[in-house]
Amino acid sequence: MKFKDYPYEHLDEKELHARFEQIEAELKDAGDYKAFYEAFQKLDRLDRHIQTMSSLCNVRHTIDTKDEFYTKENDHYDHILPLVQNDMVQAVKTIWASPFFEELKKDVPETYFLQKEMDMKAFDEKIIEDMQEENKLASAYQALIASADVEFDGQHYSLAGLEVKMNDANRDVRKAATKAYWGWFEDHEKELGDLYDQMVKVRTKMARKLGFDNYIPLGYLRMKRLDYDQNDVANYRKQVLEDVVPFANKLYARQQKRLGYDDLHVWDEKIEFLTGNPKPKYDRPEMVKRALTMYKELDPETGKFFTFMTDHDLLDLDSYPGKAAGGYCTFFPDYESPFIFANFNQTSHDAEVLTHEAGHAFQVYCSKDIVPSDCVWPTLESCEIHSMSMEFFTYPWMKTFFEDDVNKYYLNHLSGAVKFLPYGVLVDHYQHEVYAHPEMTPEERMATWRTLEKQYLPHKNYDEVPVLERGGWWMRQLHIFMDPFYYIDYTLAQVCALQFWARIQAKDEQAFEDYKKICRLGGTLPFRGIVKEAGLKVPFDDGSLKEVMRKVDDWFASADESSF
Repeated sequence: MKFKDYPYEHLDEKELHARFEQIEAELKDAGDYKAFYEAFQKLDRLDRHIQTMSSLCNVRHTIDTKDEFYTKENDHYDHILPLVQNDMVQAVKTIWASPFFEELKKDVPETYFLQKEMDMKAFDEKIIEDMQEENKLASAYQALIASADVEFDGQHYSLAGLEVKMNDANRDVRKAATKAYWGWFEDHEKELGDLYDQMVKVRTKMARKLGFDNYIPLGYLRMKRLDYDQNDVANYRKQVLEDVVPFANKLYARQQKRLGYDDLHVWDEKIEFLTGNPKPKYDRPEMVKRALTMYKELDPETGKFFTFMTDHDLLDLDSYPGKAAGGYCTFFPDYESPFIFANFNQTSHDAEVLTHEAGHAFQVYCSKDIVPSDCVWPTLESCEIHSMSMEFFTYPWMKTFFEDDVNKYYLNHLSGAVKFLPYGVLVDHYQHEVYAHPEMTPEERMATWRTLEKQYLPHKNYDEVPVLERGGWWMRQLHIFMDPFYYIDYTLAQVCALQFWARIQAKDEQAFEDYKKICRLGGTLPFRGIVKEAGLKVPFDDGSLKEVMRKVDDWFASADESSF
């Protein structure tokens, strides 16, 4: 069955509530462990079905944000999902109170219990209306970004589509496209600032209703930080400032010298070579075809996985008007199917989508049979290990996409991995400041971003783009609006992925076996446990960044750029 034929069912809130009540009664009335576990499995099947329908709705809505049916259904989920969460928390409380609770621990991964304990701390009926409001605001942001129509050089572009011009080899084209892109954000600066202000206030209100001083501890609970806290993250940010920012600055200086420019402007940052950045030589159908060959050659398991994805049309990769921005991987539990959503833009990003999002999809494909469904995916920082590491494991096949530009791709990709770390940490640090001081005005938040940006990204040159000089870059970062505190995850995973890269460079044949092992583990271990099972060092540990950055520095020291 193809994705377009996957059945969708409207979920009625009253019917769902009745089903939860019935299962809760069965959990309470169970006379023995067998009956209790059967009710537990029934609860899990209901959870899987809700996940499937809500994910189907989200995918079909983001594929076409102008589709009236799925727009209404998306609004419906904004309303009912907090109610569903309330029902689920009540059922979980019944499980916790059961005489069979200790016996259940023998059959269910520990991470299930850790997650549910966090869910109970992070939720109460009194915040349902606030959660519904939060969902509406997130949908409003997504719709606003998707509606962007920027006129440039006589044509109309979405924000994602305009990024092609922002990466053009011609510096004048890049400059004009960059100004047009950020001109849209400047035109909508007040609207975006007010929207985020409402989000910060509603999240702070929820936190205070639950007894927290501000949103930060609630944000950590919602993100399921199972085995690390704010202190670990603060120490990690300190290491990034000490061990990564100076090296990233060296890479930017090297880039400027390679380009031969007196200054590296904001419109130059994405250009590594005067002859232009590496671009895939093929269109989307051919790239998918070549990706299928790549995954078959990489490993029998990845070959089987990607064949499944293509046979069932589980990739929507083109960029077009009305499609939501960004890219993601999701999963439909009822159909045991991952799904990849992206916006191809004829840059190296397209190849990265076919490796990054496929890393996510491969992991969930490997762990899809884990019970309960809460343990199919790991927490998000662990999820990103699978995606970012897959980008490195597929290096040997990048020539099939980039041909003679493959060495350009390697330098561009590895440089980007390092340069990303300070930016990713900046996004996290900014959110800590915002939620620690929710009384800040939109203007003060702009200034806060710019202050932090000067610490983590001191090379930034925003001459002639005033909205960025005022601190407006954060407005383009979807996660800040949609998924608070979901960003440090990428950087933690990148450090782990770079460790896999170092093992690949050392021809460690065990590296990919360790990668497959953690994919099969799914979410049955917390972050530190998964990292250790992969044979890697935990990024919070002192010295872990120094060691991997030294290996990256060695690679760049021997890289031959003369032909670029």
